[in-house]
Amino acid sequence: MDRTSNSRADLYGQVTDRIIAGLEAGTRPWQRSWRAVGPQLPLRHCGTPYRGINVVLLFMQAAARGHASPYWMTYRQAGALGGQVRKGETAATVTYSDTVERLEDNGHGLAELRRVWFLKEYKVFNAEQIDGLPPRYAARQDAAAAQPRIAEAEGFFAHLGADIRHGGMVPFYAPRLDFIQMPPFDAFLAPEAYYATLAHEAVHWTGHPSRLDRGLVTGRLGEHELALEELVAEMGAAFVCASLGVRSDLRNDHVSYLAHWLALLRADRRAIFTAAALAQRAADYLHALQPKGEAA
Repeated sequence: MDRTSNSRADLYGQVTDRIIAGLEAGTRPWQRSWRAVGPQLPLRHCGTPYRGINVVLLFMQAAARGHASPYWMTYRQAGALGGQVRKGETAATVTYSDTVERLEDNGHGLAELRRVWFLKEYKVFNAEQIDGLPPRYAARQDAAAAQPRIAEAEGFFAHLGADIRHGGMVPFYAPRLDFIQMPPFDAFLAPEAYYATLAHEAVHWTGHPSRLDRGLVTGRLGEHELALEELVAEMGAAFVCASLGVRSDLRNDHVSYLAHWLALLRADRRAIFTAAALAQRAADYLHALQPKGEAA
């Protein structure tokens, strides 16, 4: 394995180790545990949301450092905006995929140009680590206590067109009959717990063969695949809730999955990247069902 391959493998391992450490500490690193005013996906300096695994990485960094601003930027970007990173501040790591073209033997003694994907990293700072930025990068203050129903979340789930039924005390998605079952709204201790749970089941709903087809109906999911599907639902729900400004850490039914997630991540160093990509695709699917101009 060449140096680039080693570096790439190290990056996959480093990210996975951080996720495992968070799970072992009893947290779900892909969730935002603080109340926000408005959408709170991590944002680039230009306002574009981060996606996939980078959402997880920046949620972890924000929770560890207590950052409330959603904005992140490189040292150079901060300078271009008139800001200065304070001395001694620690940067967060984010990743991106790139390609390189290489000449490789095609097995018949001839050189063939092939495009190879690889993972790279770069460093960013939260707006709260930077002095002199324009006021728009400051964290917004908490608003008054939320109303019993959150209008934006209500509208979001109503526009999915999903068969959502209420009754009983156990939430689930029935893939063969293609419906979501939810306990009554008032059965939840907090409104956000209801929406976080519904988001989790809605991500499962995207896996139906008529949508993104993650094998939920055919029965081809083994223990490994079931653990991955639950991880996709967890992360996808966190992405959706963050886009709606809803806390997603109020569900407490993840404990039964914890051992399976840890086993999955320890066995496959790329599983968290796969789960994040599938979760982002599911969140994108749900947002695409919103009326034009309303999808986050």
